[in-house]
Amino acid sequence: MTKNPITKRDFLAAGAAAAAGFAVTSARAAEPVPEGPKSAARGTVPREWIDADSGHRVVRISDTDHTQSLYFNFPAYSPDGRWMVMNRPDGISLVDMATLKEKSLYTGNLAAFQTGVSKRVVYARPRSADKDNRTQATNEVFTIDIDTGAVKQIAAVEKGFITSVNADDTLLVGSYAYRDVPLQPGPKVAGTDGGYNAIGPDGKPMSFAAAKEYRMAQRLAAEVPMDIFTINILTGERKVLVHSTDWLNHMQFSPSDPGRLMYCHEGPWHEVDRIWTIRTDGTAKQLMHKRAMNMEIAGHEFFNWDGSKLFYDLQTPRGEDFWLANIDLKTGQRVWYHMQRNEWSVHFNVSKDGTLFAGDGGDADMVARAPDGKYIYLFRPEIIDDLGVSAPNAADLVRPGVLRSEKLVNMKDHDYRLEPNLRFSPDGKWLIFHSNMHGPVHTYAVATEKA
Repeated sequence: MTKNPITKRDFLAAGAAAAAGFAVTSARAAEPVPEGPKSAARGTVPREWIDADSGHRVVRISDTDHTQSLYFNFPAYSPDGRWMVMNRPDGISLVDMATLKEKSLYTGNLAAFQTGVSKRVVYARPRSADKDNRTQATNEVFTIDIDTGAVKQIAAVEKGFITSVNADDTLLVGSYAYRDVPLQPGPKVAGTDGGYNAIGPDGKPMSFAAAKEYRMAQRLAAEVPMDIFTINILTGERKVLVHSTDWLNHMQFSPSDPGRLMYCHEGPWHEVDRIWTIRTDGTAKQLMHKRAMNMEIAGHEFFNWDGSKLFYDLQTPRGEDFWLANIDLKTGQRVWYHMQRNEWSVHFNVSKDGTLFAGDGGDADMVARAPDGKYIYLFRPEIIDDLGVSAPNAADLVRPGVLRSEKLVNMKDHDYRLEPNLRFSPDGKWLIFHSNMHGPVHTYAVATEKA
C-alpha cells in the first residue's frame, strides 16, 4: 500500500511547528494552563495617576471590573465623536469623550462589536455567539440607539458570524466555516484573550505564543471550506463574495467607501498571502502586499480614519526588521516607517489627522522577542527620503520613513495574553486601551501630551 502524499498544508503546518520548537505529532489534550491575572481587591485599581517614567496622565475610564474597549480596528465612536462604546460583563457602556465619564447604555446578554459609521447606533450580538464555532448557530444582530437605548433586531444569520458593518450602514459582512476546528480547545485563561495551549515534545505545556502558532498552523492545514458573505440589512439578501479552503478572517469595511471590504487569509503570517480587498459586488479582488523575501510577514491590517490608506505591521524578515507600512488606496504609493525591536507592538493605530501613530508594545515571548517592549508608545512619523537625492524612478518606489517613539505608559505589570487594543480619541488628545495591569481588566486613557 502506498502512503498518501504529504500535502502542501501538511508541509506548512510542520514548518510552522518546527519554527515554534515542537513537533506536529506531539499535540495532545493540553494540561491545565497558568491562571490569568488575579482580581484586585475592590478599590485598589487607581482611578488616575501620572506615569512615573513618562510624566503622562493615565485615567481609568471604566467603573466595573472586566470592562473592555473594542478590537483596535473596528469603529468605536458615535458619528459625532462624542461617545465611545465598551463592553461590561453585564452589558454595554458609553464613555463621554469630553469628560471620560462612563454611563450605561444597555444591561443584558448583548456585546457590542462596532458603532454605526453614519447612524447613531451600536451594533451588538449575543455574548453566547462563539466566534471559534461559526458552523451551526443562528447569530442575531441588533442595533442599540445611542440616544434612547432602544434595542432592535436587524438580522438573524444562519450559518455564519457577523463581524463588520459598512460605511452607510446598509450591509453586514460575516464568515461561515463548513466545519469547526476549535482554535482554543482547552480551558480559557481569566483576564486574557483566551487560552491557547498545547503540549511540547518534552511533555510540558508550551508558552502561550508557541501554542498559538501551533493552533493557527493546525487550523490553516485543515483546509476548511469557508465563505465570506454580506447580508443586506434592509432586504435580508445574502451574497457570497469569497469561497475558499484558505482560512478567511478579519473582515472589515472601509470607514468611508460602502463598497470596499478588507479581509485576510489567516494563519501563521510567514505562510499566507494575508491582506486582501474586494468590492461588495465581487469585483476587484486584490492582494495588497506581495511578499518579496522568505519569512517576510504582514498583518494586523487597518484603515486610517478616512479610508484612504491601509496600514499594516510589516517585518522583513519575521522577528528581525520592523516597519509600519501603508498603501494609498487611490495612488498606490507605499510608505514604510521603520522602528526598533522594543518599539514593535501587537497593534498600531493612527490619529484622525494622520500626524501621529501609536503602538501597544509587546512582551519577550512575542514575535519581536523584545527585551524591553512593554509600553504604550506614541510615534511621530518622519519621512527620510526628502533630501534632494533620489532614484530616477523614486515615484514608483517605497518611500522610507522612521517612527520617533515616546513612551506613554509603563506596561510592566500587563499580561500580554490580553491584547491592549489601543486607539486614538477623535481629537487626538487620548489613547484608549484596556489592560490587566492591576488585576481585573479595565479600560484606560492616557494623555498624548504630558501632564
